[in-house]
Amino acid sequence: MAMTKIKKGDTVKVIAGKDLGAEGKVLSVKDGKVLVEGVGIVKKHSKPSMANQDGGIIEKESYIDASNVMYVHKGQAVRVGFEVKDGKKVRVAKVNGKREVID
Repeated sequence: MAMTKIKKGDTVKVIAGKDLGAEGKVLSVKDGKVLVEGVGIVKKHSKPSMANQDGGIIEKESYIDASNVMYVHKGQAVRVGFEVKDGKKVRVAKVNGKREVID
C-alpha cells in the first residue's frame, strides 16, 4: 500500500461520521484506517478470562477510515501532501496556498 498521509502520533480532527468535530491522537494506522483516541467508541461483550475476571461489556475505540479525518496543524485542520526537499520526501501541510513542512 502507498505511503499514508496520517501517521501514528498525529493529532487529527474527524470531518465525517457520528464523531464529527472530535479531535484526538492517532494510536494506530492499518490498511487505510486509523484508530483515534476517544473516537469511534464501540461496546464489546467479553467473556470472563484470566485478564478480565468479570467479563461483561467493555467500551473501546474502533478503526475509522482515514478519509474521514484531517491532520491538525497549529490548531487548524489542513490537507497533507508530499514534497521532495534536500533529496528527502517530506510531509507538508497545505495552509492557505502555502506549504509548511510537518516533520
